[in-house]
Amino acid sequence: MENSKSWVIDPLHSEVLFKIKHLAISTVTGSFRKFDGTIITEKSDFNNAKVSFSIDVKSIDTNQSQRDEHLQNDDFFSSDLYPKINFESTSFTNVSGKNYKMSGNLTMKGVTKNVELDVEYGGSEYSAQGQLKHGFEITGIIDRKQFGVAWNIPIRSGILGLGEDIKLIANIQVSELA
Repeated sequence: MENSKSWVIDPLHSEVLFKIKHLAISTVTGSFRKFDGTIITEKSDFNNAKVSFSIDVKSIDTNQSQRDEHLQNDDFFSSDLYPKINFESTSFTNVSGKNYKMSGNLTMKGVTKNVELDVEYGGSEYSAQGQLKHGFEITGIIDRKQFGVAWNIPIRSGILGLGEDIKLIANIQVSELA
């Protein structure tokens, strides 16, 4: 029987991005600068892996400090009361080749909902220091209103200032936990 392995996210070679529509005509992109996470595998592949991930809400960066401050207040994330966004996987299943589906519980602003994300396995390689690394791209769409992040401003009949769907993109590199 194979032994389980623990993998830790390499924050220097990983990123967590999001995109949201603004005025229904363009997209604003942002990121979270501080996050961490682990993956526990039972086999030589990542099928049935257990993923745990945490994001520091106050590390939000949209390249505009006033917007970042607004996103941290009670209109959006309430970062003083809810400083973390957390994810715990409930399944990680290979669907074909390098493509996986990951389901799990996402907790944001005190609300926990099950979400499904697409995961593309980028492969593995040894670093210059001889450490085995694995790469993943995780994508999905989250309805922010389901998590109590519902602030918006009507522009005109039927048009809102902000989209309700958030596109998530995480490029993650992990290394074996020593």
